[in-house]
Amino acid sequence: MGEPLAACGLDPLTGFYRDGCCNTGPEDLGAHTICVELTEDFLAYTASQGNDLTTAHPEFGFPGLRPGDRWCVCAVRWQEARRAGHAAPVFLEATHEGTLEIVPLADLREYARDL
Repeated sequence: MGEPLAACGLDPLTGFYRDGCCNTGPEDLGAHTICVELTEDFLAYTASQGNDLTTAHPEFGFPGLRPGDRWCVCAVRWQEARRAGHAAPVFLEATHEGTLEIVPLADLREYARDL
């Protein structure tokens, strides 16, 4: 939104770089740039697509996620979930502007919790 990127989630600690923000860089091939509040519906959808976010993987420092957690998700997966009717609510102030290369602002605003 043209402002400094706000934190998305600190507990659990989110972000591709696990800095609490949806920062991105060349290593982030999945573009984990959209800050969402996870819902049961979104978690079920992403699991059905092969990405189970609810199961903890301590060996990778991944706690497993629950509805209500705030998390930086892949822009392509969020857009896919939106088209299928399973999008999670978005926090625009914590969503990286690079997301706009993948998802139109109008789509994000439709699900924004912080307008």
